Amino acid sequence: MAERPNDEPSDAVRDGFTVNHHVIDGVAVVAPNREVDMLTAPLLSEAIAAALAGSPRGLIVDLSDVTFFASAGMTVLVKAKEQVGDAFAVVADGPATSRPLTLVGLDDLLSVRPTLEDALRDLP
Repeated sequence: MAERPNDEPSDAVRDGFTVNHHVIDGVAVVAPNREVDMLTAPLLSEAIAAALAGSPRGLIVDLSDVTFFASAGMTVLVKAKEQVGDAFAVVADGPATSRPLTLVGLDDLLSVRPTLEDALRDLP
């Protein structure tokens, strides 16, 4: 895997919820933590917009540190996918993240991968 540059914590902080973003080989990686719900989803959306402002060659949303993922977060992911196109993937592995995405049928649309390495490898 490519060396990970310094994470740049975004200004998106609410009740311990943070979103970090960094770039690996020209791909923006946005990584929220804790709960993504109707209160924190707008912060995730803002972090994605900030990451895309740098004109990366792709975008990965890494949900590895997310403990709860609500429909508001899914809406943010679908909008990001529409904006980015095929150069988009989501890292989700576990009942809090991959299960909800699979249950609503978004796993294929959003290119859900179990690890960041898989997402980077499979990104066009």
